[in-house]
Amino acid sequence: MPKVLIADKLSTAAVNIFKMRGVEVDVKTGLTKEELLKIVDQYDGIAIRSATKITKDVIAVAKKLKVVGRAGIGVDNVDIPAATAAGVIVMNTPFGNSITTAEHAIALMMALARELPAANASTHAGKWEKNRFMGVELYGKTLGLIGAGNIGSIVADRAKGLKMHVVAFDPYLSAESAEEKGIEKVELDDLLARADFITLHTPLTPETKGILSAEALAKTKKGVRIINCARGGLIDEAALKAALDSGQVAGAALDVFAEEPAKANPLFGNEKVVCTPHLGASTEEAQENVALQVAEQISDYLLTGAIVNALNMPSISAQEAQLVKPWISLAEKLGAFAGQLTETSIQAVEILYEGSAAKLNQRALTQAALAGLLKAHMPEVNMVNAPLVAKERGIKVSETRRDQQGIYEGYIQIKVVTPEMTRAVAGTVFADGHPRLIQVKDIKLDAEFAPNMIYVTNEDKPGFIGRLGTLLGDTKVNIANFTLGRSAPGDDSIALVQVDGEVPQAVLDAIRKLPLVKSAKALKF
Repeated sequence: MPKVLIADKLSTAAVNIFKMRGVEVDVKTGLTKEELLKIVDQYDGIAIRSATKITKDVIAVAKKLKVVGRAGIGVDNVDIPAATAAGVIVMNTPFGNSITTAEHAIALMMALARELPAANASTHAGKWEKNRFMGVELYGKTLGLIGAGNIGSIVADRAKGLKMHVVAFDPYLSAESAEEKGIEKVELDDLLARADFITLHTPLTPETKGILSAEALAKTKKGVRIINCARGGLIDEAALKAALDSGQVAGAALDVFAEEPAKANPLFGNEKVVCTPHLGASTEEAQENVALQVAEQISDYLLTGAIVNALNMPSISAQEAQLVKPWISLAEKLGAFAGQLTETSIQAVEILYEGSAAKLNQRALTQAALAGLLKAHMPEVNMVNAPLVAKERGIKVSETRRDQQGIYEGYIQIKVVTPEMTRAVAGTVFADGHPRLIQVKDIKLDAEFAPNMIYVTNEDKPGFIGRLGTLLGDTKVNIANFTLGRSAPGDDSIALVQVDGEVPQAVLDAIRKLPLVKSAKALKF
């Protein structure tokens, strides 16, 4: 039974989901780093929000850990490169609190436009300063979105309902999608110059950090109002304070800050600034949604292999997992076959998907193939970290899809290029769901994969099979299956022998000394 740790406060719905799905769960919140380090090696999965930090040190000792699930969008508190290198999948729940966060951005924009917090405080103080608070309408104003993904698109939809004109800067927003959403796609400088209100809805990355810098704020329309419910590091807070003091920026509404919890900040106390303590996802509905989603996602992965909303792996639905599973097994075994026969550095890997295999999740299949290939010499490699390992070693990976051309409905070929040679292996999945090896180099054959096999290349001449069978019998190695393939009569031939148990080195040495044998190697799957 998989075991999961809930390390941050989540709705009890998450606990119930885990238990109903057959996953053992512990709830231990508020752990210090030292306390987490002492227990984390017990768990297959960890569910967190924003408080618990899954650092490189934590991942290093979490030997059983397979998945980290973040109930929410931001994963700043997870060392994704370290998780990827360790083969740990990192998931988030990007849609569970989207509406809640978008509504909070709209609420802050309205509060900022009408100076509601200051007016509220003044009225509570009995001052009745009706002439002091002169707001602005949203009607007819231009709203600039920095980031038009899921949350940004919801904000745009609500803003259009308020009869605002919406422009957006988002490198990943296509012209067709922008038109469909009723958004005008613009460059950042154009947005800064035109927007009456600017709202940020983009992840914090090296490219977006400080996107509203002093230089950017100087390009804004004078009197602009800025809303941020995304990540604090997107705005240079010192530059924003200076822009507020100069009047370049009329006001700001912030739910997030560069350092959180923000108990001191240069913007605090400024009457032009509306602040909330990271409440973007703080509604009962959102908390329930993200708790349910993260529990479902972690359970699905641990129990069925389904991958949803992962940041370092391709998504595979539960239904797709059943369909693609035998093909993933085939890709990994083909990679393992080629990897065990490759004893020099690898320059490139070329993968061909044909027929029904070409219609499956190509990224997952490629990662499985790379994992099998590299694991032959690096046991720590798996599907999650295989692309990273390949990239670090300068291995060029290419993929090709094509329609069915041969007799097999689906077909995968892996070609490994080394400085000395190029070797291709291919396979298919039969109707029984079992992967089959059908081609090595240019030699056709039909062999099942077995835990222990002997791969022999030899000259196709009489006497070889008898000598090999006799040798294995004399050395007490039991043959489970024997497959032969050759390029042409009397030419090169391949023998794949399934055996019961591991093959002793002495037996391999004896096989290599047989007449007609060119090479022999023990394979494990």
